[in-house]
Amino acid sequence: MTRVTIADVARAAEVSTATVSNALNGTGRLADSTRTRVRAVATALGYGSAGAAPRTLGLAVTTYGQQPWNFADVPYFARAISAATAAAHERGYALIALPATPDETVWRSMAVAGVLVLDSPAGDPVVRVLRARGIPLAFDGRPAGVRPHEAWVDNDHRATTRQVLDHLADQGARRIALMAGPGEEHYTRSCLAAYRRWCTEHDSEPCTIPLTAEDEEGRLLDPLLSGPRRPDGIYGIYDPCGRQVLASAARCGIRVPDDLLVVCASEDPAYAVAEPPLSTVSLAPQDTVALAVSALVDLIERPQHRPEPVIVPARLQIRASSTRMPVQG
Repeated sequence: MTRVTIADVARAAEVSTATVSNALNGTGRLADSTRTRVRAVATALGYGSAGAAPRTLGLAVTTYGQQPWNFADVPYFARAISAATAAAHERGYALIALPATPDETVWRSMAVAGVLVLDSPAGDPVVRVLRARGIPLAFDGRPAGVRPHEAWVDNDHRATTRQVLDHLADQGARRIALMAGPGEEHYTRSCLAAYRRWCTEHDSEPCTIPLTAEDEEGRLLDPLLSGPRRPDGIYGIYDPCGRQVLASAARCGIRVPDDLLVVCASEDPAYAVAEPPLSTVSLAPQDTVALAVSALVDLIERPQHRPEPVIVPARLQIRASSTRMPVQG
């Protein structure tokens, strides 16, 4: 393996070699965003290593393709990063969580032994580059077109969606809406498919609500929740959904759970102490990611290994926001 130079880092980060030196040494007058980006690129490329085969794993979140965003702010991904780091250390590897970036140079040049990819969408450009380089891959979330020598771990999202919808129906909801994000990964597609099938089976008109992450106060929900065809149950499959629904319901004079039952998929502990406490679905990232890291290391250390997919149960935690009558079982 060729030693990475400061010039390689400068080219990948599209800055001067002087900027790279200042960023890595903590000197110079640089914007914090530039310093952080240059350091991330240098780490990804393996700058400063001796050129030996790396005992380092990469972690990439590619849900929104090449759109840059700070996934570490989301409780699910924060827990996933922590679990992946611990699992990597147990197997004697370091782990770097790489920023979402449209710059393919990072993926073409980074010095890692393997990469854990979370929530990969169909046609993922990051996966395309990594496969072309022959880097071992493991996925948290079933990818499109998985290959025999790649590993994946996931939940049964269709079964979980049906469990939530059945719970809401058992609690009296008759017009249940699904609040979903814009992602094209397996998770979103599976939840939507299960929701539409459930609605067909129960002769219920589907109502899908797009998630707008920037709408932190849920104001885009107000016309729906104050209208004549408002839902009486909502299942939000992404972390911000619960906060948005509760905020909109409060503005519209909708009582939760009396008028509206709410469940949200999230790892955020704040939902347990919300008003009212919000029912949540945990996708158990601490388990799925640890298993995926272990499978990735097996692929690295045993190249002929052909892993089997692993399904980890999700967990519905029922709280006051989705309860009108005693829960059976």
